[in-house]
Amino acid sequence: MAEKFLEVKNLKKYFKTKRGWLHAVDDIDFVINKGETLGLVGESGCGKSTTGRVVLRLLEATAGEILFNGENMLQFNKQKMREMRQNAQIVFQDPFASLNPRMSVSQIIAEPLIINKTVSSKQDLQKRVSSLMETVGLASRLENVYPHELDGGRRQRIGIARALALSPSFIVLDEPVSALDVSIQAQILNLMDELQNELGLTYLFVSHDLSVIKHVSDNIAVMYLGKIVEMSDYKSIFVDPLHPYTKALLSAIPIPDVEIKRERIILEGDVPSPIAPPPGCRFYGRCFARKDICKDNTPELLPYSDGRSVACHIVHEQKKG
Repeated sequence: MAEKFLEVKNLKKYFKTKRGWLHAVDDIDFVINKGETLGLVGESGCGKSTTGRVVLRLLEATAGEILFNGENMLQFNKQKMREMRQNAQIVFQDPFASLNPRMSVSQIIAEPLIINKTVSSKQDLQKRVSSLMETVGLASRLENVYPHELDGGRRQRIGIARALALSPSFIVLDEPVSALDVSIQAQILNLMDELQNELGLTYLFVSHDLSVIKHVSDNIAVMYLGKIVEMSDYKSIFVDPLHPYTKALLSAIPIPDVEIKRERIILEGDVPSPIAPPPGCRFYGRCFARKDICKDNTPELLPYSDGRSVACHIVHEQKKG
């Protein structure tokens, strides 16, 4: 039986603006099992990256619970949170922006080790840095090179090595390959998969690209305007998507075989403002299957079948029928 590693309950993150409260993450729940990957997918602005940062307390939650190995992280004091940060890390989307341009490769990787005082001598530090570089596929000759001298794939490998420095068990991957060329994307994804198998890592993989999510995730959560609208194992969601928004996302994935034709679902209208989200289903204005009940009644994320949940009045009605 799968062991719960991270459990998020009723998580909310609102930002105060001049026009009102922006509902970036609005009452979401999910579970990540130990050694598995949850793919969090949705279009830009849906709140998926904010979710990743709130889970690590890089941003403070407005409300909710984040249970890490059964303990609520939001109640941790400064000292316990400092200890926690050694066990939970993040790899950012843009490897160039997330690396200090004035530090060499070895200095960047060594920084968390020095700050947390996990090595006792310069020799041990050098050994650990060399080991991390080897683990992520960086040649030792690059130790004294600076980020601007490297391509995007190598920069991202530096970010991964830095994230691994303190031997974490959980990593948030925030669009880690979206800024890279396709061939380099495959290398980084394969590396992350190898590291997960070797080190027993647990991932929250944030992406807007369902084709990437498909290959890295054990389970997938689809997010729209601060809400999770569907959760499923990675196989079922591609074979039989339930929520209209998920169906639209899947219809946009290119198919390499030109003889296979897929009907593209074009969504009409604009995404509502997260500052004043509409009542009822937030996808109502763009949904091709909407009914009157959807306009004023917010659908709950309810179980549909084993391991699958969906927040859609239409699907719930079809199941009852």
